Amino acid sequence: MRSHRLIPLALATTLGLTLTACGGGDSESSDPAADGTITIGIVGSEPAHDALKEVAAENDITVEYVDFSDYNQPNPATKSGDVDMNWFQHTAYLADYNNNSGDTITPVGSTAIYPLGMYSSKYDSLDQIKDGDEVAIPNDSINLGRALNLLKQEGLVEFTKDTIAPTEGDIDAEKSKVSVRPVSAEQTVLSMDSVAASVINNDFLGRANIDPKSALASDDPTQDSAKVFDNLFAATEANADNETLKKVASFYYDPKVLKAEDEESKGTAVPTEIDQQELKDLLKRYQEDLKEQTQ
Repeated sequence: MRSHRLIPLALATTLGLTLTACGGGDSESSDPAADGTITIGIVGSEPAHDALKEVAAENDITVEYVDFSDYNQPNPATKSGDVDMNWFQHTAYLADYNNNSGDTITPVGSTAIYPLGMYSSKYDSLDQIKDGDEVAIPNDSINLGRALNLLKQEGLVEFTKDTIAPTEGDIDAEKSKVSVRPVSAEQTVLSMDSVAASVINNDFLGRANIDPKSALASDDPTQDSAKVFDNLFAATEANADNETLKKVASFYYDPKVLKAEDEESKGTAVPTEIDQQELKDLLKRYQEDLKEQTQ
């Protein structure tokens, strides 16, 4: 859920290339709340989880969490019916998971985006970046695409085609202001002295004593390319439109939950409230773009 999970999510995505569809079909329960409890799969407990559980109880809904040890577990558990829905991933991760597993896990509701930022030890503002400068970006597929979209958002690169899941090969070098240096995510901080700027995942900011507010630029949550990094509640396709699940997901926007999230994320979380149908459309488009990359 939190921004620091984007790195493990990307690693899990790579591992997910070996996943195959689990045996059996999606849970066909017409009412996940039939037993009086909604179970939600998470990876690591946080204050926002406790706050949402409290808000649900105030609305006569019992929420219980199943805390999984890694990111490869919640989606298969959701498909099998071991949990009613999950709350740990963003749309881009889910798209990659569905493509590689053959599953149809579907968004129930949005939560927040944790902006990805570009930082520099040489420049104090974006307009100081010069033609031909080099920018370090994470080299794992999901974060690389997100970093490229950030650079495009700021007019630093242009693509040869319309895509929300770009690769390095989609960069139009002649029309771009900067070049990129893909490096492992942890190397983006260490590369700062040798490049004009680095796109750094939030996970590494605290370790390097970098203030998130010092970013030269961050991706805009209103852009489609950033919206796919909105963190989700997700369920099976059969249960995704269940009113009880959607109600529980909506509790994320209760002031108690938002306050807990804001404190835990040190003010970096950007609540989104993206419409469920838009989430579904974004998921479909991102899945299609990812498939095109492999053709």
